[in-house]
Amino acid sequence: MAKEKKQQKEEKKGPGVREAGVYPRLAEKYKKEIVPAMMKQFNYKNVMQVPKLEKISVNIGVGQATQDAKLLEVAVAELETITGQKAAITKAKKAISNFKLRQNLPIGARVTLRSNMMFEFMDRLISLAMPQIRDFRGISDRSFDGRGNYTLGIKEQIIFPEIDADRVTKISGMDITFVTTANTDMEAMELLKLFGVPFVKREQPVAKAS
Repeated sequence: MAKEKKQQKEEKKGPGVREAGVYPRLAEKYKKEIVPAMMKQFNYKNVMQVPKLEKISVNIGVGQATQDAKLLEVAVAELETITGQKAAITKAKKAISNFKLRQNLPIGARVTLRSNMMFEFMDRLISLAMPQIRDFRGISDRSFDGRGNYTLGIKEQIIFPEIDADRVTKISGMDITFVTTANTDMEAMELLKLFGVPFVKREQPVAKAS
C-alpha cells in the first residue's frame, strides 16, 4: 500500500521536477569551482563582483496556432514537461492581416526558470539533451546580445529525454536565453563555459613564418 502511494506521488511529480532536499549539482559547482576560477581570471576584488546566472527563459513560438489551437496546447504541454514548470501563454502584440494574425491571439508559450529549477534544467540540457543533437560539435559563441546574455536556438524538442519521440506529432523548436549579471559578453561566455556549456572550438590561425 505504501509502495503504491509512493509510486503515485512520483508519477504526479512528472519529469524535470526536483526532489525535496536535493541540492543541484551546478549550484554546488558554481560556489566551489566557478567563483574561485572567475575571481582569478578577471581579478575581481570580492565575491559579489563575480557574475551569476540570474535566470533561464525558454520560449516556444507556434505560428500555426492561428489555424489550429491544438498545436499550441501540445507545445505548452511539452514545454511544461521539459522544464517541470507551468508555462505562460504569449499573445500577439499586434494584428497582421497577411498572416491571419489578430491582436492578443495566443501564439506561443514561455517559462522563466530561477534558482534550483534553473540549475537542474541547465544540467539536463548540457548533459543529456545537447549530445542528442545531430552532428553536434558545440554551439555558436556569436549569439550574445552585448549585455552578457546568450540565446540558444533548439530545432527539435525531441532531444530532451522527457519527450517521447514516438508520441510526437510535430517537430518544434525553442529559444533558450541565459540571463547573467555579467557586464560583458566575454565574462558571460567564460561563466557559461565553466558551467559546461560546449561552445564551438575555433581553430586559431597559424602565424606564417617571415
